[in-house]
Amino acid sequence: MRPILDPLYRACGWLAGLFMIALLITILLSIFGRLAGFYLRGLDAYAGYCMGASSFLALGYAFGHGDHIRVTLVIQRLTGTTRRGFELFCLLLALAMSGAFAFYSCKMVWWSYKFHDISQSNDATPLWIPQLGMAIGTAVFALSILDELILVLRGKALEAQAAELARTE
Repeated sequence: MRPILDPLYRACGWLAGLFMIALLITILLSIFGRLAGFYLRGLDAYAGYCMGASSFLALGYAFGHGDHIRVTLVIQRLTGTTRRGFELFCLLLALAMSGAFAFYSCKMVWWSYKFHDISQSNDATPLWIPQLGMAIGTAVFALSILDELILVLRGKALEAQAAELARTE
């Protein structure tokens, strides 16, 4: 699975970066448009869509690289089976929450598509299009948590990981 998951996480990270660049471009266009006296319809809405897509698409990539905030203050004080149990509990809880978030995000995209829901701002964009970034991002995030859970269940060393996390915090 590693040859499939790592490129998926990397692709989501690149997409998040591209949406961040698109966000910058939309903001700069808005600023220069005001200075030059012209207005592009829906630019503010597209900036919001880009920000949302960038944020959600980066979740799986960031989790896979250990960049999410973790409570190492508690984890580093635990040892042995207690530490492993706590880590497994946290991953199971995160998987349940992210899985529910991914499920309802995908359900929201489906209903927006089915009912032809459009944006209320000037752009009148079909909402399922910008919502795809959130649905894909939350699904990949849930997948990355499941991936980590499987690695921990297979015996991934938590000590080296916790030492690295404590060093970076």
